[in-house]
Amino acid sequence: MVDKQPFTFYLNHMVEQQTITLDRVFHALADPTRRAMLKNLASGERKIGELASPFSMSFAAASKHVRVLEQAGLIHRRVEGRAHFCQLNPDPLAAADEWLRFYESFWSKRLDALEAALNAEDREHDIK
Repeated sequence: MVDKQPFTFYLNHMVEQQTITLDRVFHALADPTRRAMLKNLASGERKIGELASPFSMSFAAASKHVRVLEQAGLIHRRVEGRAHFCQLNPDPLAAADEWLRFYESFWSKRLDALEAALNAEDREHDIK
C-alpha cells in the first residue's frame, strides 16, 4: 500500500502557499494608491519618486506602498545607486484572475436568472 501522507502534506502546503499569495495580492490591491501605482507601472519601469509624484507623498510613504506591492510579488525593485526602479510583475495578477474566474460562473448564472426574470416581467407588461 502506498503512503499518501507525504503527498497530502505537500498538497496542503501548496494550497496554503497559494492562499497566502492571494491574500497578499488582494491586500495590495485593496488600496487605491497601490492600484494607481500598478497602473502607472503597466506602461513601464518607474522610480519610486515617479510613483509618488501624482499623490504628493514622501519617498518614505511611497516606499511603504512599494514594499506591500513587492511582498505580494506584484512588482520587482531594482536598485542602482540611490535610485530605486520598480517594474510590474503580472504573474500574481494572473493567479488572482484565475481565482476570480472560478466564481464568475456563479455570478453569471445569477445575472442570467435576473435578466430572464426582468425580460419575463417586461413581456408580461407588454401583454397587458
